[in-house]
Amino acid sequence: MIHIKMPLTEETILRLKAGDMVELSGTVYSARDATHKKFFDALENHEAMPFDIEGQVIYYMGPTPSPPGKIIGAAGPTTSSRMDSYTPRLLELGLKGMIGKGKRSMEVRESIVKNKAVYFVAIGGAGALAAKRIRKSQLIAYPELGPEALYKLEMDRFPLIVANDSSGNDIFELARKELNR
Repeated sequence: MIHIKMPLTEETILRLKAGDMVELSGTVYSARDATHKKFFDALENHEAMPFDIEGQVIYYMGPTPSPPGKIIGAAGPTTSSRMDSYTPRLLELGLKGMIGKGKRSMEVRESIVKNKAVYFVAIGGAGALAAKRIRKSQLIAYPELGPEALYKLEMDRFPLIVANDSSGNDIFELARKELNR
């Protein structure tokens, strides 16, 4: 198990390999489809994004409402491929990591290598357990989007697996090759 503290450094990213199990601690931003659309609308209008994306990680997640006395509701990952059309541009702007579930497109994988970034997968269907690793949740922008709004999250040892590393390795391809042997 590799413990990573945010922000991600290039040194950390370069040593991560597809299949590595990690625990991530520190600030991460949640954003889904609608939030990504808002990011791109802002960029097209030459407006600033609502947070400094340089060196950050985006978690593709929209939490359920917080139960009484809880910081956040269920916080499981959503399907990452829905953000694939936005990802290369965000990586060019300095995004260093993404958390979600499922495979990424070849264009995204190539952009991860080019921009020295990393894609982590979280366990789908375990949103209630994932929420226990989030210590703070703060609405940052786009409240009209409800659970798809932009949130700043403080994570503590959030369990992840490296799916796509900065060398171009893909855990899904590695698993398929292993099964074929």
